[in-house]
Amino acid sequence: MNGPHDLGGMMGFGPIKPERNEPVFHAPWERRMFALDFAFGAADNQPIDANRHRHEKIPPPRYLNSSYYQKWLESLELRVVEPGFASEAELAAGHSVNPPIHAHGLLRGSDVANAVATRWPYTRPAGAPAMYAVGERVKTRNIHPIGHTRLPGYARAHIGTVERVNGCMVFPDSNAHGRGEDPHWCYCICFAGIELWGSDADPALSVSLDLWEPYLEAPDPT
Repeated sequence: MNGPHDLGGMMGFGPIKPERNEPVFHAPWERRMFALDFAFGAADNQPIDANRHRHEKIPPPRYLNSSYYQKWLESLELRVVEPGFASEAELAAGHSVNPPIHAHGLLRGSDVANAVATRWPYTRPAGAPAMYAVGERVKTRNIHPIGHTRLPGYARAHIGTVERVNGCMVFPDSNAHGRGEDPHWCYCICFAGIELWGSDADPALSVSLDLWEPYLEAPDPT
């Protein structure tokens, strides 16, 4: 989607300053937030694409002024309220008021280690051959979806080269909105920095993005 949630390539937000010896969590509540989010995955059985889209529903002023795990907290609140697990009034009160509703599953302490170690591949059987091959030049489409998309705004309408064919995978733009997995071929596309940001960009810079086939088209022959 278009909005402040897609910050890639935007100017004016200052440099990224890596924190030396950064801890996994900066405060105990962040550790608890991570655990709650992970455990709730067993309760609502929602795909990761839907959860990413919930981050995009956070109002822009709050999003831009929230820390990483504060965004997780706001997203989890939406994840609880939207299907009716709890109401906004119950969240504000800190306790239940209405009768509980059925959850898909329960993550018990004894199941955590296995759940963490389990991988959920997004590859799916292909319904057709891949349209593009390694080394082929492609152009990203100039699209502006209302909902969730994995095509960054700064990479639209630009030409890159296929570095790798990742396989046929779940399409996030569909899966995030309950429209099914709709698998498509996914490619790793390499863009020159000058292609993305013009002649002022570092000529040694390149950016590689994993992009689905519906985002791509053949470049103009000229």
